[in-house]
Amino acid sequence: MILLIDAGNTRVKWRLTAADAPRQAIEEGALAHDAIGSLASLRARYPALSRAVGCNVAGAAIAAHLDQTLAGIGIEWLRPGANCCGVRNHYEQPARLGADRWAALIGARQLHRQACLVVTAGTATTIDLLSADGEFLGGLILPGVDLMQHALAHGTAQLPLAEGRFTLQPRRTVDAIHSGCLLAQAGAVERMFRQIASQPQAKCLLGGGAADSFAGLLDIPLRRVDNLVLIGLGAIAAAGEIHPQ
Repeated sequence: MILLIDAGNTRVKWRLTAADAPRQAIEEGALAHDAIGSLASLRARYPALSRAVGCNVAGAAIAAHLDQTLAGIGIEWLRPGANCCGVRNHYEQPARLGADRWAALIGARQLHRQACLVVTAGTATTIDLLSADGEFLGGLILPGVDLMQHALAHGTAQLPLAEGRFTLQPRRTVDAIHSGCLLAQAGAVERMFRQIASQPQAKCLLGGGAADSFAGLLDIPLRRVDNLVLIGLGAIAAAGEIHPQ
């Protein structure tokens, strides 16, 4: 069995798969950082668990905690490179691409073989262009919806951090903040999609915990997909294109 691990800024998502079918979930879940230790129970419940493949953007301390929790297995941490699973990385320095973005691009390639925009909306929002030939062309990183709202509240004297509602013509400050942050996300996604809009079957693949907050505002071909990173890690594990560090 293989354990796939997506260690993000807020949560750790995981998926247990069979070694011969790493794209099919036997069990999966999500944990807060302070609950990582509970993953140790998987080893007791699944004695056949012998491999872990992970992606970490949460920092060295979280990686160390996961390594300690799964001691004896040896997590194979993904390091972005120039090529993997049919995706070619055109970052100026391929190794500097975030591992989560790299895994999500590979996951998107498994689901959609035409040009696509790969969007993950979480603590940060990433918006990446993938050509029909599997070329990663580049992308954006911007603050996520909650981070935008917190930045306004903490960086200004009179703008509150409070629940607002979306409206196209806000007439309350809390609604103006909430609506502005959602439209900023949607606008960035739609502007990036213009670059591939004319290509056959071009689509936006949208995932992440904040995706539903602005998905309905997008006027582009759209597919909601959760756990693109885990899908990508499963493909990488199946291809044998990652090795213990």
